[in-house]
Amino acid sequence: MVQSGKHHHSEEARGLRLVVLAARYNESIVGQMLDGARERWVELGGDPGQLRVERVPGAFELPLAARQFAHAKAADAIVALGCVIRGDTAHFDFVAGECARGLQQVMLDTGLPVSFGVLTTETEAQAQERASPDQMNKGAEAVDTAVQMARLLQRI
Repeated sequence: MVQSGKHHHSEEARGLRLVVLAARYNESIVGQMLDGARERWVELGGDPGQLRVERVPGAFELPLAARQFAHAKAADAIVALGCVIRGDTAHFDFVAGECARGLQQVMLDTGLPVSFGVLTTETEAQAQERASPDQMNKGAEAVDTAVQMARLLQRI
């Protein structure tokens, strides 16, 4: 994957509409991912006015929100951002697994790309590393994936 800051400017996202769903839980980490997602969208030629950001309480709520936006045909792709840290929650595997399964189900049921930008880490330090603007920002990577999949589906 291309890392933030080293990305070449392109017009790949021009004309696309993107919905970013961001969990409020672990806000400092998700906020950094959201910043990375916004930056990458513009780097890819996306119109900031065609990037809609909505918040959900946590990762568990991402699939339902994604499903409704997909059914409403509100976007060409959806990016789901969240962060589940094992040390924070006794039901880590359940939340992380159900979130991933639910987002996959939305994609298969609706035919709309849903990019999985949900960190599932053992520690907060690992999450910080993956959300860092100067290392690998998973929010930016999730936008790359969403744009690539939206373009692929347009070509079919």
